[in-house]
Amino acid sequence: MPLTHSEDLSAYGQGFVDNPYPVYERLRAQGPVHRVRTAASGEFWLVVGHAEARAALADPRLSNDIRHSAAWQDDGGNSIGLNMVQTDPPQHTRLRGLVAKDFTTRRIEALRPRVQQIADELVDAMLPLGRVDLVEAFALPLPLAVICELLGVPAGDRKAFHDWYLQSTDFTRPDAAGAAAQAMTGYLADLVAAKRLEPGADLLSALAGGMQDEEDRLSAEEMLGMAFLLLVAGYETAANLLSSGTLALLRHPDQLAALRGDWSLLENAVEEMLRYEGPVETTAFRYAKEPVEIGGTAVDRGESVAVVLAAASRDSRRFAEPDRFDIRRDARGHMAFGYGIHHCLGAPLARMQGAVAFRTLLERCPGLALDARPDDLTWRPSLMLRGLHHLPVTFG
Repeated sequence: MPLTHSEDLSAYGQGFVDNPYPVYERLRAQGPVHRVRTAASGEFWLVVGHAEARAALADPRLSNDIRHSAAWQDDGGNSIGLNMVQTDPPQHTRLRGLVAKDFTTRRIEALRPRVQQIADELVDAMLPLGRVDLVEAFALPLPLAVICELLGVPAGDRKAFHDWYLQSTDFTRPDAAGAAAQAMTGYLADLVAAKRLEPGADLLSALAGGMQDEEDRLSAEEMLGMAFLLLVAGYETAANLLSSGTLALLRHPDQLAALRGDWSLLENAVEEMLRYEGPVETTAFRYAKEPVEIGGTAVDRGESVAVVLAAASRDSRRFAEPDRFDIRRDARGHMAFGYGIHHCLGAPLARMQGAVAFRTLLERCPGLALDARPDDLTWRPSLMLRGLHHLPVTFG
């Protein structure tokens, strides 16, 4: 049976942030759904089982629209604008349809030469230094440059925006998170206004310029939300994948050697990285539009539900020896990019960048090694996203 009391996840401190899997495993052993709370979000239901996660993400009775929350005026964290993650059909269908064509596999493959060029330039800059923080020098700037070029964000603004975003997702400092969200809102509003006045050949200019049919035209709130979601989702998941995936390889030298010895394993290795240490830990909240049962647990109308993708991808009922990193494993069915109609639109972009980045890094840096004790590495304090603060490495 699931726990009947509310478990305080914030009480576990940095230990939970750095390694949440033992807590999720303990919870899952008692049941797939639990009542929890955090300092930033209050009480909500947490889904930690694989089958239950898929069912919850496909259940139309669980809404992404915060107006279905019992306390929607005060709930929802620091949202910016109105985006696809916060809406249900038909609004979600319309918003996703406006940009889906720009994230097809064919469109993404056309970006591969530019991604390769950026990756090579970053490695060129890193190698002479001997040692670097791989997050700062490679994992973050690569996808950030790609998405900012696609959207038309000035290079000089990228670091400030990223810093605001990290602060806005820190569930341990709610006041600072709110201030950072306000700063991002102001910046994006100004950027959208600038695109309307002087449009370029980028995606934000196309959206801001109202090139859609009248029935598809974005409202001011939708435009703000679209800009935020595309910018953040376009680089954050990929940056987390590059850093955590590299760490997984360095901590498992047999798997690293196997990949270097057989590049046909590359795509499957990326999938195992996504399963083993996915870039998104927990989904945005869903809200029960009516009483619903999830994994044998009754959820009342208006209550909030969060699905732990990281826990679902390490459910032993779905994956044998889930805590073992194995690039030859059949990792299909992992939950790194979600499930259902809200499955991550940027998944093809993240996968392509991962394939390019890992091969470039491993081929051009044969002496790549971790420059810190694994236990000394810390992860960012976000319940939603899973990413390293730093990843010190040397090049031998």
